[in-house]
Amino acid sequence: MRAPTMPIISESERIAKLEPPKGRINVVIDSDTYNEGDDQFTLAYAIFSPEKFNIAGYHSAPFYNTRSKSAGHGAQLSYEEMIRLFALLDAPFDDLAFPGSDGFLKDYDHPFKSAAAEHLIELAMKSEGPLYVIALGALTNIASAILIEPKIIERIVLLWIGGHAFHWPHTTEFNIRGDLLASRLVLDCGIPLILIPARGVTSHLRTTVLELEHNIKGKGVIGDFLFDRFCKIEWLEPGGSNEIWCLSTIAYFINPDWVPTYITSSPMIARQPPKKAPSPKAYPKELHYLTWSFDNSRHSIRYAYYVHRDPIFKDFFSKLDQFASGKLNIDA
Repeated sequence: MRAPTMPIISESERIAKLEPPKGRINVVIDSDTYNEGDDQFTLAYAIFSPEKFNIAGYHSAPFYNTRSKSAGHGAQLSYEEMIRLFALLDAPFDDLAFPGSDGFLKDYDHPFKSAAAEHLIELAMKSEGPLYVIALGALTNIASAILIEPKIIERIVLLWIGGHAFHWPHTTEFNIRGDLLASRLVLDCGIPLILIPARGVTSHLRTTVLELEHNIKGKGVIGDFLFDRFCKIEWLEPGGSNEIWCLSTIAYFINPDWVPTYITSSPMIARQPPKKAPSPKAYPKELHYLTWSFDNSRHSIRYAYYVHRDPIFKDFFSKLDQFASGKLNIDA
């Protein structure tokens, strides 16, 4: 299965675009917001950081698991969760939110012409400088936009939390396996990509009910909402902790030292025989065991190999506290 011919970006131009940007940047956030409890934290963190982000769009990504009836239902639930979050923030962002794809890619000939994909194309083609796209879920919206208008890869820089660390035994991760075709297209097409892995990297961003109870509970309706989402979706046994993975994507732009990276070649996704029979309720057998494959002749990406947990949570808690106390103007 071949994707359409893509514009050619020189290595020097790609690497230049992959330098951490200085100053305020234009961004689109593509999020499966209702899937877990971490994307709500991440959208709030971006909104609490107007000194860094001019947010031009919020796009809901499809997801399919026990929290949705289908991938398209997941995108709709995520869109509704975004609107719910904006209402709690008393923020007029509804006109920037667009629902995403009604499913996952079945081939490269039938991209989803969703409101999210069309909005991304519109923003990218009229952007005077790089448009940064922060992807927190499956890449269906972004891949569909690329398939509809390949020229956008010359105009955007994509940061994606997807896959596991290169040293991890496998990369059968939720965002990759959600839309394997979209993942492969993005890794292959030459788009300037910043890849932040899950297990082995952002899995350092762990917190507990007690820490959040101390730092966000009671900090206005938004603090209580985020605390409630974490407790309900990421329910923990006493002494347990869980990740708020996606905060890393916002933290990278605020301070790249918090999410250290290096330039390397874009990996490929290989399919390996499953090591054990998959559960019928898990995901399709052919996707059960995925691994990274490497070829140093491929184009470059920027790869995150670690996250410094403490300054990221400290910054998030501080900004939430400022917002709750009326000291932070999110319209700045």
